[in-house]
Amino acid sequence: MRSIWAGAISFGLVVIPVKLYAATEQRDITFRQVHRKDGARIQFRRVCTLDGEEVPYADIAKGYELPTGDMVVLTDEDLADLPLVTAHRIEVLHFAPSAQVEPILAAKSYYTEPEPTGARAYVLFRDALEKSGKVAVAKVALRQRETLAALRVREGVITLETLLWPDEVRKPDFAFLDEDIEVRSQELKMAASLIETMTEDFDPEQYHDTYREALEAVVQAKVEGNDVVRPAGIESAEPRKQPSDLTEILRASVAALKDQRGQAAIEAKPAPRAKPAARAKPATRAKSAASAKPATGAKPAASAKTAKAAANDTDEDPETPKTRSRAKAGARKASA
Repeated sequence: MRSIWAGAISFGLVVIPVKLYAATEQRDITFRQVHRKDGARIQFRRVCTLDGEEVPYADIAKGYELPTGDMVVLTDEDLADLPLVTAHRIEVLHFAPSAQVEPILAAKSYYTEPEPTGARAYVLFRDALEKSGKVAVAKVALRQRETLAALRVREGVITLETLLWPDEVRKPDFAFLDEDIEVRSQELKMAASLIETMTEDFDPEQYHDTYREALEAVVQAKVEGNDVVRPAGIESAEPRKQPSDLTEILRASVAALKDQRGQAAIEAKPAPRAKPAARAKPATRAKSAASAKPATGAKPAASAKTAKAAANDTDEDPETPKTRSRAKAGARKASA
């Protein structure tokens, strides 16, 4: 649970720092207003009735309407100046018998939790309050509104019940209260006997919200029968099967984690390098020297090859005096 308020319980000179937690919650199924034709959600806009323009939230203030139609506009500065004596304190005013705090006055219940520094004082106050059989009547300010409250002990925890102000409880004004309706003693005895027969201890665990369960069954039946509407513009997500067993959920989580790690390892592994082509084995120096140094009888052949190469060069390159002289020298050697 998340705390909604932090302050202290104070009575006399005793101060106990505590936190407040909501003790109840609504479990009703919530619906959204949608367009019957296509299932699109209905939006509400803050529109000024004078000019028809939409008003940003920052420009909205609180107004008190007078019987004449005039409006008293209150600003944040006006509200900030209001006195809230119990802004961060649950101030105990007095103690009273539990039966005198009628259930009709109860508005909302909260759990109190002591801060570590006030745990001992909290336990002392709790035990004394429970032993007395009384409730502590207090004042507290929640959400910028001061209200009456009652402190009582439930399951070892001091609970705070906010109470309505006396003028917030309506008076029962019904016609039959003024009528003189006669009830016979025999009827009264039979009714008392029936009440005695049906009397048993109250166990809230025996009861459950049958309407909510039936409504949940209707919604689930429509989901299983694919009787759903997807408004235009909303991408359809791939349906995922939800395991019903916790073991299956854990097993599926482990398998998914292994797949992610395996994919990450494959992506991180470097690609194999291409094998370099085999280099030609160079000839030994002795063979190179032998081929480079021709024999005496092979000189004319070598000279002829040189002359032919020189001739080829002259065909490809522009003829210059230098190339002509090389060609002539090669021709003389060949004729010799």
